Amino acid sequence: MFDELLAHPGVEEECVLRSRFGFLAFHGGSLERMTDTIATAAAEASGASLYAVRQPPDLRWHIPSAEFDPRHSAALGAFLEHVDVAIAVHGYGRAGRFTSLLLGGRHRELAAHTATHLRPALPDYDIVDDLDAIPPELRGLNPANPVNRPLAAGVQLELPPRVRGLGPWWDSRPFVGCSPHTASLIDGLTAAARSWPLDPSR
Repeated sequence: MFDELLAHPGVEEECVLRSRFGFLAFHGGSLERMTDTIATAAAEASGASLYAVRQPPDLRWHIPSAEFDPRHSAALGAFLEHVDVAIAVHGYGRAGRFTSLLLGGRHRELAAHTATHLRPALPDYDIVDDLDAIPPELRGLNPANPVNRPLAAGVQLELPPRVRGLGPWWDSRPFVGCSPHTASLIDGLTAAARSWPLDPSR
């Protein structure tokens, strides 16, 4: 289905290769709104690489992460070959988890590292990097998931609507551009990417 999505009118694919730290947002555009904006901003600010897929306003086609196979995209293949680690930015919604950011994925050291930068940036949010506290379907542990395909794997970051500047909480709190919480999230992700040690021999 991934190849069909890429061929759909209005779907945009972007790959920018910079450092060997990467950000992904393959459910971007109208599907998991603001995820591609957040990943793009953090990648630009930190000098990290970026892979994003953006769906147009008239499409909301959810394809499971494990089906984003690099065999169907030279751009995704180039990104995964280039980076050592990655953070995939996703959106989710669950009752009772309006302020919970979930850090799944197979690179648990990177998850803990990212959490240490997100907690001071977002003190009003619960930054969850304990896998046992994350719903199984949101843990992002499938080895076929693109975020787990880089050399050292990566982190699946699940964001509730509020931190993306979406939902009724913001109805009485108008803002221009991205919300203050979203800006703080981008700052935290940027700091995490900048301070992550990459192997200089690569």
